Amino acid sequence: MKEDQPPLVRRAQTAFRNSPRGFIFLSLLPALALVLVFTYYPFLRGIVMAFQNYQLFDLTHVHFIGLDNFKTMFHDAKFKTAAINSAYWVFISLILQFALGLTVALLLNNRFRGRGIFQGFVFYPWALSGFLIGLIWKWMFNSQIGVINDLLLHLGLIHERIGFLSDPSWAMASVILANVWYGIAFFAIMLLAALQSVPPELYEAGSMDGANGARKLLNITLPYIMPTVITTTLLRAIWIFNDPSIIYGLTNGGPAGSTHILSSLMLDKIMYGGDYGAASAIGIVMIGILLLYTIFYLTVTRSEKLGDF
Repeated sequence: MKEDQPPLVRRAQTAFRNSPRGFIFLSLLPALALVLVFTYYPFLRGIVMAFQNYQLFDLTHVHFIGLDNFKTMFHDAKFKTAAINSAYWVFISLILQFALGLTVALLLNNRFRGRGIFQGFVFYPWALSGFLIGLIWKWMFNSQIGVINDLLLHLGLIHERIGFLSDPSWAMASVILANVWYGIAFFAIMLLAALQSVPPELYEAGSMDGANGARKLLNITLPYIMPTVITTTLLRAIWIFNDPSIIYGLTNGGPAGSTHILSSLMLDKIMYGGDYGAASAIGIVMIGILLLYTIFYLTVTRSEKLGDF
């Protein structure tokens, strides 16, 4: 069939294959196909399912229902609880992870014996999966054999064991504590790299001007690493918002849905209810929230020329 093609077409095809652009396009074609199949198609399919009565256990009656999934979602008490929990989950986790991560990075930026071993212990949590961390902390929080209850009892801070994961008043704080422990390593790694790039001459000049440690931190260190600070906090907020693995490992959203965030509630709708329509509607809301957050992120990075760290 190629012999039947006009000579001009054959020459154009040969030139395209032999050109650098044609080679690059053909090289990227398999990757583009995978992205289309495994990223964009599920994304578009999820948008469609958000407007359908898509029940896994009743696929014979799937039909479009308009905005009914969204109406049901916004009137659902679990969704309201998950939305409020998501705000606490992101804000408190982010603040504590950054503060403790910066403290650890400042300590590791000093030379001392065994620093390499200490760095390994600090960075170790980041190598674990969130679900595994949830399981570890689930044993630690156990009201009968958990080490946290034993430690508090021996210190005299409590007089009877606390059901950290079974008591709604303690459960959310418990999962946030586990998430904070997990995220400290990320900030420690990124901020330590930024701290090591600060020129020593700046500290020498500060010492000549009579600046003490606190003034050097506020006037030299933080301004110099601010691009890294802003970029890492913005990215980490997105990851915390999207990641329900620690919650699933610790509480599975319980007790009585009191520790659900939006992403864990979305998974709960799929895994236990088979309601892909309701889960997709929650996903659309999450995409909207992240889109607004991304616009804010791009605005900050553009105005402050951030992003390269």
